[in-house]
Amino acid sequence: MEIILKEDVIGLGYKNDIVNVKSGYGRNYLIPQGKGVIASESAKKVLAEELKQKAIKLAKIKAEAEALAEKLNAVKLTISAKVSQTGVIYGSVNSLQIADELQKLGFNIDRKTIVVKDVKAAGEYVATVKLHKEVAAQVPFTVVAENAPAVQEAPAKAEAPAVAEAPVEEAPASEEAPAQTEE
Repeated sequence: MEIILKEDVIGLGYKNDIVNVKSGYGRNYLIPQGKGVIASESAKKVLAEELKQKAIKLAKIKAEAEALAEKLNAVKLTISAKVSQTGVIYGSVNSLQIADELQKLGFNIDRKTIVVKDVKAAGEYVATVKLHKEVAAQVPFTVVAENAPAVQEAPAKAEAPAVAEAPVEEAPASEEAPAQTEE
């Protein structure tokens, strides 16, 4: 069943796209919700006329999306998360945390337009923000431990016992050396 979308539907298409969907999805969800209409010949002609009239408006929207993409490409986020001693995050970092960090910087981005791979360890990652069907921004972000200062102090304490262990290792060697001289 061909449907003309009347609004953006995440995972399906954008406004004024003609998409093929299963009949039940079109009849029972898209059409009653007002998200689409059946793509008949007359509806396709009306759509073509509307697209001609909106070409200038669409160019302006795309230009605004490109400008926002340039601003987003310059942003580098730092997200703090609870991290175990092995560097694994308790839970994961998802689009909601990225949207919140962008909100703090003044960018009002819908979390549904942010695509991020599985983030389950501290490190550097890249999220994709789909601003327009032809424009996407890459937002780099770093996941750090919430208790990063405490983690930095722990290795310093760990080095002190390592120094104390070194003389202990030398002591058996010195005991062995006199034993060899006695023989």
